[in-house]
Amino acid sequence: MSIISEVVRNVASILPEVAKPKQKTTLTNRLFWTGLALITYLVMAQVPLYGVASGMQDQQSFTTIIFASSQGTLMHLGIGPIVTAGLILQLLKGAEIIKLDFKKPDDRALFAAGTKMLAILVTLAESIAFMIGGSFGTGLPTATAFVIIIQLLIGGIMVILLDELVQKGWGLGSGISLFIAAGVAQSIFWNTFSLVPTGESYFGVIPHVIGNFISGSPESIFFRPGGLPSVVTLSLTLVVIGLVVYAEGIRVEIPITSTKYRGFQGTYPIKLLYVSVLPVILTGALLANVVFFSQMVWSRFNPTNANSLLNLIATYNTADPGAGPIGGFAYYVSPPRGLEVLAVEPVRALTYILFYVVMCTIFARIWVEIGGLGAKSVAQKLLGANVQVPGFRRSQGSVEIILERYIPVITVIGGILMGLLASGADILGIFGGGTGLLLMVSITLNYYEILMKERLETMMPGLANFLGK
Repeated sequence: MSIISEVVRNVASILPEVAKPKQKTTLTNRLFWTGLALITYLVMAQVPLYGVASGMQDQQSFTTIIFASSQGTLMHLGIGPIVTAGLILQLLKGAEIIKLDFKKPDDRALFAAGTKMLAILVTLAESIAFMIGGSFGTGLPTATAFVIIIQLLIGGIMVILLDELVQKGWGLGSGISLFIAAGVAQSIFWNTFSLVPTGESYFGVIPHVIGNFISGSPESIFFRPGGLPSVVTLSLTLVVIGLVVYAEGIRVEIPITSTKYRGFQGTYPIKLLYVSVLPVILTGALLANVVFFSQMVWSRFNPTNANSLLNLIATYNTADPGAGPIGGFAYYVSPPRGLEVLAVEPVRALTYILFYVVMCTIFARIWVEIGGLGAKSVAQKLLGANVQVPGFRRSQGSVEIILERYIPVITVIGGILMGLLASGADILGIFGGGTGLLLMVSITLNYYEILMKERLETMMPGLANFLGK
């Protein structure tokens, strides 16, 4: 382990890195850098890859939403490599294969360096896999294939650096979350307002509704064939947004008092969605990688669906493999999108929901332990902030016992609820996908909380410190 740690440190020392600001930047500057990172990402998502045929954009792709990617552009891989690298290392840490103590700054730095190094390796591996799998066409010259791989690698490194820029104190929140929210918002806007013609109408719901009322046939606005956006899917999207906002507001509040500011009382909130969106991100990344690698295996070793053993992993339509799996494990863990598909594939829908809920719950439990959100870690933070629970001794053991009543139970319930909301909305075919919409709403609310805390710290530094800022 010590040899691996030394190798990671040595490699990390030569990798590009965004330095932390020497002092805490102002809120205005952090908003500026956050906006700049977002604009850079959006511009890169519009820059086509040199050597790749145009017309590859697929706004409804499952992996596109999860990975905040844009097919055929510098952002073809999106945040996929970062999330995949983090997923692998977190699972290794949770299984105690990697023994690190996140209370130690050196171990945290080592984990971050390992994640960056692995993310670059995953970027390279996925670029080669896409090339071998024929995602950019077949029979490409070697020079062209090499240039495409280099472009994808540069794009992947840029995303890593943009995420570092945001997370290391120059921006607000997380770059990964920011890019996901932007991608989902883009998808919702596209489904709602797009003026792209589709036969006798338009793709977007609003233009379609207006056009049908003008033509005197309003009966077709509620349901549209072929999975096109409709009033029903728009309504379901708004309902899911409302449910997520409501769930985000449910919390258990533990009364606390300050030992430093006499007479000052407050509460420590434990939200129902305690671990926020991370279980959904990790589960979505896992499922997207399952579909991705199954397609790579199929295109390389089983393109005619003749291998019965590999058919257990996935089978694809030989005429249109890009439409998604039609059999095997990958088929049952990918969502049947839309009410029409749900009616004819109920077993697949049930399998998808169960798998999603189980994985969300597992990841929630793992993240509580490795992310410093367990009862022991929270008790230490509260005591370190000069806070105590009224009626109990000011000791870590007493506070920990109180927190143990709530955190494990809420973590499991929150994981189940997040899994049900995300998978259920995926199946209903709502705008941006259930997973994507859940992420966007949660990320937006999280950014709102961050902004409020930043403003509080600016106006009342002492009170912000008391609240755990």
